[in-house]
Amino acid sequence: MTKALHVSYTPMMGYDAAWDLQKSIVKSIDLGEQQDTLLLLQHPPTYTIGSQRHPEHLLLSKEELEEKGIGLFEIDRGGDITYHGPGQLVGYPLLVLEGEGLDLHAYLRNLEQVIINYLKHYGIEAGRKPEYTGVWVGDVKVCAIGVKFNKCRSRRAFVTSHGFAFNIKAGIGQQGFAGIIPCGIQEYGVTSLEDCTGRTFSVEQVAEEIVPFFAEVFKFEAVPGPIPGPAR
Repeated sequence: MTKALHVSYTPMMGYDAAWDLQKSIVKSIDLGEQQDTLLLLQHPPTYTIGSQRHPEHLLLSKEELEEKGIGLFEIDRGGDITYHGPGQLVGYPLLVLEGEGLDLHAYLRNLEQVIINYLKHYGIEAGRKPEYTGVWVGDVKVCAIGVKFNKCRSRRAFVTSHGFAFNIKAGIGQQGFAGIIPCGIQEYGVTSLEDCTGRTFSVEQVAEEIVPFFAEVFKFEAVPGPIPGPAR
């Protein structure tokens, strides 16, 4: 039987609020009170530093961050520093991995495959680089991926959190990414869906279109709805 996946889209949500929401939903899923969930949203300009902790990959001072209105968070996902901002679709899959699905490496590859399949739909040949996580079009990254696997307390399983950041609007590489060494990778740049296709997209459009690709790869039946409430 295909499992149900609760899907919600939020046009804009502060990073701290989204992080708290993820932790609340992970707790509810662990307790069996909530189903697997996919949060789709945009963030205001934000840098996040993952568990690799390379602050030298942030090229802006505290004063410059304040001047530009960019938030900064050290968080609990894997990976290095990345940028989130308007014009980028962020996806936070909060999914139970257990039994035959308890393959953490395969989970990362499946996240990549969702974006690869979506880009193929628009005639864009995307793929992977063996040494890096994420989705690439040639030598430029179009989607960054960084996740956390939260160990369940009552069973041999994990609940995923964090996820992917898919660049949609043209020119995003010259915006927030210019203030960092994205994911610590100096030799390659970033691109976007609009830059790759020469077409115009809204982030909301992509959020709607990408759900069937996600559901197909992860074998879910998507059920759209409002943002789930907090755990009790």
